[in-house]
Amino acid sequence: MLPIKSKYKIAKRLGAAVFEQTQTQKFALSEANAKPKKQRRGGGSDYGRQLLEKQKVRFTYGLSEKQLSNYAEKAFEAANPSEALHRALELRADSAVYRAGIATTRRAARQAVSHGHITVNGRRITSPSHHLKIGDKVSVREGNRKSPLYAALADKENHRSTPQWLSVDMGSLSAEVTGDPQFTPVETGLDYPTVFEFYSR
Repeated sequence: MLPIKSKYKIAKRLGAAVFEQTQTQKFALSEANAKPKKQRRGGGSDYGRQLLEKQKVRFTYGLSEKQLSNYAEKAFEAANPSEALHRALELRADSAVYRAGIATTRRAARQAVSHGHITVNGRRITSPSHHLKIGDKVSVREGNRKSPLYAALADKENHRSTPQWLSVDMGSLSAEVTGDPQFTPVETGLDYPTVFEFYSR
């Protein structure tokens, strides 16, 4: 687990969107008040730009370098690599749990899955990278629903917008995959083509 100071340092370099903890007014104000950094010699190179975008994707989804490399390699074989990569990342079990509002952060979603708190179609899973498909139902395991982690969720108003590819029922702490995630650069804030440039060097 990265300490919050380390997350702030990474977010200053990659952008606030990579961590939920840095998507705050406090962080935005600290960035606005920060002194402009001097342009480093050699900055703005193609490699630097590609590395930056690759790191954005990696930290946003909490992936290891090897995991992202594998996802990118497989997606590059598709007719639309960006769509394929986005779909693969969003349809991870931990991502769906986070998107549904069943966990407050991506890290919490990964822990929920790895600790066995989540089921897919009634079967307990422990792999955050478990790939979902249309028709799959993700739920909090019956034995964990009374846990303080989840007990108040059904009564809380979820301020996070639910993606169109998920149908969420917070009363039963469950969500169903009803479609394929669609990649739109403006909404995601991620530049997948640049990530592929990095891996195709």
